[in-house]
Amino acid sequence: MQSINDNIVDIKYQQTGTSSTTNSLGMREMQAKAYEARNNRFLLIKAPPASGKSRALMFIALDKLKNQGIKKVVVAVPEKSIGRSFQNTSLMKFGFFADWRVAPYFNLCDASNESDKAKRFVEVFHQDGCKILVCAHATLRNGMKEINDEEFNDCLLAIDEFHHTSADVNSGLGDIVRRVMNNSTGHIVAMTGSYFRGDGVPVLRAEDEARFYPVTYNYYQQLNGYRYLKNLVLGYHFYHGSYLDHIAEVLDTHKKTIIHIPSVNSRASSGLGKYTETDEIIKTIGTVESRDYNNGGIYHVRTKDGRLLKVADLVEDHAETRNLVQGYLQRMKKREDMDIIIALGTAKEGFDWQWCEECLTIGVRGSLTEVVQIIGRCTRDCEGKETATFINMIGMPDADQPDVKVAVNDFLKAITASLLMEQVMAPSWNFKTVADVDSDDSNEMDIRTLVVEGLKPLSSEKTRLIVEEQLDDLKASVLQDDLVVKAISGNTTAETITKVLLPKVIREKYPDLNDEEVEQVRQRFLLDTIVKGNNIVDDKGEPIDFNITTDDTRESEGNRLIALANRMINIDKLNINLIDTINPFQRAYEMLSKKVDKQTLKIIQDTLAEQQFDISVEQAVILFNGPYKQWVEEHDGRRPDINDPDPKVRELAAAFQKLKNLKIRKMMGLEYEPDMTKA
Repeated sequence: MQSINDNIVDIKYQQTGTSSTTNSLGMREMQAKAYEARNNRFLLIKAPPASGKSRALMFIALDKLKNQGIKKVVVAVPEKSIGRSFQNTSLMKFGFFADWRVAPYFNLCDASNESDKAKRFVEVFHQDGCKILVCAHATLRNGMKEINDEEFNDCLLAIDEFHHTSADVNSGLGDIVRRVMNNSTGHIVAMTGSYFRGDGVPVLRAEDEARFYPVTYNYYQQLNGYRYLKNLVLGYHFYHGSYLDHIAEVLDTHKKTIIHIPSVNSRASSGLGKYTETDEIIKTIGTVESRDYNNGGIYHVRTKDGRLLKVADLVEDHAETRNLVQGYLQRMKKREDMDIIIALGTAKEGFDWQWCEECLTIGVRGSLTEVVQIIGRCTRDCEGKETATFINMIGMPDADQPDVKVAVNDFLKAITASLLMEQVMAPSWNFKTVADVDSDDSNEMDIRTLVVEGLKPLSSEKTRLIVEEQLDDLKASVLQDDLVVKAISGNTTAETITKVLLPKVIREKYPDLNDEEVEQVRQRFLLDTIVKGNNIVDDKGEPIDFNITTDDTRESEGNRLIALANRMINIDKLNINLIDTINPFQRAYEMLSKKVDKQTLKIIQDTLAEQQFDISVEQAVILFNGPYKQWVEEHDGRRPDINDPDPKVRELAAAFQKLKNLKIRKMMGLEYEPDMTKA
């Protein structure tokens, strides 16, 4: 069985209870924060699963109906099953001024006829008595074809799981959002637990997103404020061959577990078919003694040590059987009602099983959004659950496999996923300039505040908002950039990552920032990423637990040290020039590299080495216009040598050669010449 030391991330939480307790209006911490922003026309709520986004919308929508001139509320969810989150809800008994009531006729998530849904969608805008409609995203798209934009005047559009929207011109949801924003007086509340898409396409265009007021409640705030959950563990288990031969190595049948098997088209698939794979997993669990066919065939499985477990099969495609199983899962009231769920494309988004302790996922997920949603299945707080665990089984490449490059790419995807999860779920740090401290008369700082020499002050409200509310979103964009993913492999110098690639992504995501503002954001991105990715220890090498550390005990810790650039640095004497020389992603690569055997690691390294100077045109242009020209100037006009012992110099030489070759091919009529005036 995999031990805790095999895991990449192990984050401990304080169990403060702040995210679970309610105020005088019956609102939890996140809901109260969102409600404070209720008067904004366009509101974007970013909060983790189980934080209470659905009820937060109810509070906001009811206030808009009573106090802000809103006449209708349309709530759109990605699929019908999630619509149950917006069923009639009593709020007045907890202190609010009204209850949430949806007329059955206008709860379209309970309707079955698609054409009838579209008809009812249109009707809601013309019936004075109806105030609220709930529908699926598909119904919203179809219904909006039947009405004029101005019919959304003085109406509220609420979109749940907003990451399904896209800035792409072909996105139906994205187009609807722009129609309501630009062609009506309607309001919008957008909600998501993972505000980034796995395909790298922005959720909103930059100019549209700038019109939304963001309310961010991060994963750490949510998990740290639970009553029962103590820590979150994220780990990887690498294997050769078929995952079915190795799943017993990580599957702990004593834990409430969701097993997500791979798609039949993925590299991780056994090739036996999803039904056979499900049968083999059940055999790994134990011996089937009986089945409850009244509930879709729930398996009663006897383990080798004599325990009787309930196992649900959500891989089954038969509609009636599947609906019976899902109905049973929705009715569960006790911990003992279910032990293990086997799923393929379900049990991710909007699925609530509070007793789930572990998510075992086979194969690399191409979407970071999907990873976040899966992890969210096991991070519900409930009595008796102290640890939530996400384990990802990843097949390793073999030298004789034809898809070795694909396997290495999967390895890099695993790195980016682990990095992002660590970053969004670990506690944040506050960074201050020396000037900030000098101007503060109190000289009292939070224990998680660091003073950094050379740190540029935030000069605008835009940069403050990015740093305080959108840093996780930016990290997701960075970790989905092709050039950055390649750089994580260790083939790119730290300076290229920190001073070339990161500014590029920041400019793409926030095109309205000037160079000075880009630099301010870049510095804080680096600081936050590097500090979060390292343990802070005292001068004896003992890890410091900031959850229990107070100002009174601070002096007894001695110097607070962090391992940076292969040496221990006093964290209270950080310098931005030092930070610029550190690859913020190197630690994750090194940690994951230790988890594979030497032969596999050599295959990975050899494959990456083959691509060492496979620089894209875009990257070559960026390097040429910045570091290359600077290097030539500093060396009296001499050009970098491809055989130079310094990898930074070799990289610059490769960039120049790339552009030179393209120019030659252009002269021969074989290739285009890149625009070398754009960085």
